[in-house]
Amino acid sequence: MQQQLAVSTQNTSTLTDNFGRNFGYLRLSVTEQCNFRCLYCLPDGSQCEVKSELNLQEIKQLVTVFAELGTSKVRITGGEPSLRKDLTAIIDTVKNIAGIQTVALSTNGYRLQKEVRNWQQAGLDQLTVSVDSLDEATFALVTGQDKLPQIMAGLELADSLGFDSIKLNTVLLKQHNAAALSDFQALVQQKNWTLRFIELMQTQSGVAFFRQQHLSAQMLEQQLQQQGWTVLTKTATSGPAREYQHPDYLGRLGFITPYQQDFCDSCNRLRVSSTGQLFLCLFAEQHQNLRPLLSQSSVQLKSWLQQQVQQKKASHFLHQQNPGATRHFAMIGG
Repeated sequence: MQQQLAVSTQNTSTLTDNFGRNFGYLRLSVTEQCNFRCLYCLPDGSQCEVKSELNLQEIKQLVTVFAELGTSKVRITGGEPSLRKDLTAIIDTVKNIAGIQTVALSTNGYRLQKEVRNWQQAGLDQLTVSVDSLDEATFALVTGQDKLPQIMAGLELADSLGFDSIKLNTVLLKQHNAAALSDFQALVQQKNWTLRFIELMQTQSGVAFFRQQHLSAQMLEQQLQQQGWTVLTKTATSGPAREYQHPDYLGRLGFITPYQQDFCDSCNRLRVSSTGQLFLCLFAEQHQNLRPLLSQSSVQLKSWLQQQVQQKKASHFLHQQNPGATRHFAMIGG
């Protein structure tokens, strides 16, 4: 038995899969609940049952183990994470775990104006806000919330506070923002923000919507290249976007294109849901429950995580119209 334990717990200093990919970036969902009704995610509003979410102590245990395995960046997601009343405490807890260098937050911006100072004081380094249109009417149509002015005011406040990084995410939708490149360019010309266009991805509940609204980012990316934008080099904890810069613009523009053939080659992130399910891929067929291991020794959880990572596939199967078990993005924050 001792010999078996030695074998199972060796080589757990990092999380590296069979394809040589190292995972130093954790996306941690803290709730599936969301108060927006985005057409591409929850058009009928949040329908999920209120489940037992990871509590603060469980989050601390979980992130501590990931940090001991080489994770240096944690992105807190949802659903909408600001619906957690203890979000500020979560940020503070994660930031103060040894080895965690960067804490990021993805939010719809609903509570940005009110809470962003508290989040920064708690240790938040990077902020990502969903902004699918700069036109108020289109924004309200896509998200189900007439809140664009308040969200933009919150972004201005965040900008004045000096965050390391402010990013805006825009899901490309053929009928709603396909012709809005110039509007977004005008924004980043004046603001040192990064706006990323995300190609719509198919989920179990959004097949018809995907067929209606999917738009390849290729044409937009070619337009930028023709205008003299140049691609930036990624860092070890960068996300999946290809980001471009231009000498005449303060900010940057980026593209997340999951249908590109080599998209998964540089994957560096794992996901854990608000109920403690490990997602090896956003579009995995199965999710593994790690929550019971949080009541056991950290050695056991480390060994289990290392073993699970070896099961990660080389790529998702979106090209075969297979979104895996992902019903909608509120499950895990994209």
